[in-house]
Amino acid sequence: MGNPLTHFDNAGQAHMVDVSDKPDTKRIAIAKGKIFVSAEALACVQQGNSKKGDVLGIARIAAIQGSKQTAQLIPLCHPLALTHVSVEFEIDELQSCIQITVQTETCGKTGVEMEALCAVNVGLLTIYDMLKAVDKSMKITDVELFHKQGGRSGEWNRQHP
Repeated sequence: MGNPLTHFDNAGQAHMVDVSDKPDTKRIAIAKGKIFVSAEALACVQQGNSKKGDVLGIARIAAIQGSKQTAQLIPLCHPLALTHVSVEFEIDELQSCIQITVQTETCGKTGVEMEALCAVNVGLLTIYDMLKAVDKSMKITDVELFHKQGGRSGEWNRQHP
């Protein structure tokens, strides 16, 4: 039996997985994450008065850009032609946090999970960067893949207890 970790050959050497024999299918991934911020930082986001500008607008563009750069950041990822990337934010005033949800799509031989996860992280890091003058204690957390579909493994959804 071969190595179950697909990025290693039978000798344990890292390699980029050969996907040439796989059929092109529509691939979708959804990832989410949160950043907990102070009330003052959250007010800056809501009022649009951050010194650096529109926090969520810039974070949206950064997340999209991050999704497109995934293969440059993660050594064994295949470069993908993304067909769609959407980024949504949800502000939770009670918990003083911002949740980002990213959906990535392509039609190809390999999935877009890493692109969605990379986009979430870049979006959250951008929020941190834009608000750090007000709050250095922000906490990025709960970055997770929630959904994927396409390819041999079909559909997968995160199951929370």
